[in-house]
Amino acid sequence: MSDAPKMIEEMNDRSREVFRRVVEGYLENGDPVGSRTLTRDFSEKVSAATIRNVMQDLEYMGLLDSPHISAGRIPTQMGLRMFVDGLMEVSVPDDGDREKIDATMGRNESDVGGLLDRVGSALSGVTHGASLVLTPKHEAPIKHIEFVSLAADRALVVLVFADGHVENRLFTPPPGQTPSSMREAANFLNALIEGKTLTDVRGAIQSEISLRRQEIDVLARDLVDSGLAVWQDAGDRNERLIVRGRSNLLESAGQPDDLDRIRTLFDDLERKRDISEFLELTEGGDGVRIFIGSENKLFSLSGSSLVVSPYMNADRKIIGAVGVIGPTRLNYGRIVPIVDYTAQLVGKMLSDRS
Repeated sequence: MSDAPKMIEEMNDRSREVFRRVVEGYLENGDPVGSRTLTRDFSEKVSAATIRNVMQDLEYMGLLDSPHISAGRIPTQMGLRMFVDGLMEVSVPDDGDREKIDATMGRNESDVGGLLDRVGSALSGVTHGASLVLTPKHEAPIKHIEFVSLAADRALVVLVFADGHVENRLFTPPPGQTPSSMREAANFLNALIEGKTLTDVRGAIQSEISLRRQEIDVLARDLVDSGLAVWQDAGDRNERLIVRGRSNLLESAGQPDDLDRIRTLFDDLERKRDISEFLELTEGGDGVRIFIGSENKLFSLSGSSLVVSPYMNADRKIIGAVGVIGPTRLNYGRIVPIVDYTAQLVGKMLSDRS
């Protein structure tokens, strides 16, 4: 990635202009760009043959590709990366886009999930892509934990937080549980976790249980272990990723191959696969990151691009992320500042609330 500016510097003016115009033309309409199209409004008077020669050189460098259906060229993934890192002009969000994002923050409600859902809808609306919003974990102190039996093979872990928020998580309890073992397991945990946040207890609770497990009988001990496992795993994976605007991806599909890739992406999003890794994409702190095609480890099978930015709380700690996902021919120069603006607005809103 860091070699892009150097490679662009080493190009002559003509090669650089041909490369830029091919990429911009492709990003605008998704079609291959031909030499005749470029000669019409090129900055200097050159023949189509000269432009074709330049395109061949750029293809040899791995920056352009020629689909068999056309004499025109499209950028490769490497070409898109070089354009994004070295040539892309980033605009500022226009007033209309900013107003639509701002409007989601207008209501003074306690439901952060509902607010972030509206943010996701607005973000997909202004970018014409699918939006992803990773919501923050609930960080209020825990007031109470309870196990509720639903059937022989189904139970709930119920978490009640000091601010009134309640979370329920379904799991399969170990066989043979009784009402008294469930009560004993809950009493044991409540003595350990009351007044602590999920983050506080995650590392400490397992070692504490190991030290004190002889205090409870075998049935209750098994329930504590399995209940905690589903509580901790689900904390990273379930119901934290809000996806809006999937229909925009279908509208952008041109070829049958595009549709296949989008179906693969939908499958990934349905499974919410590797959501615990979503925040890892934002490592390196504040700012927008762009993942093109196979660089995007979460959705690489679909060959999609992801523009993502973390948002932070008042302590400058990353607590979530917002992003836009779509085909590799996203209008990166427009979408990057919109994602950046949205992330900063969400961070400020959550910081003000806390």
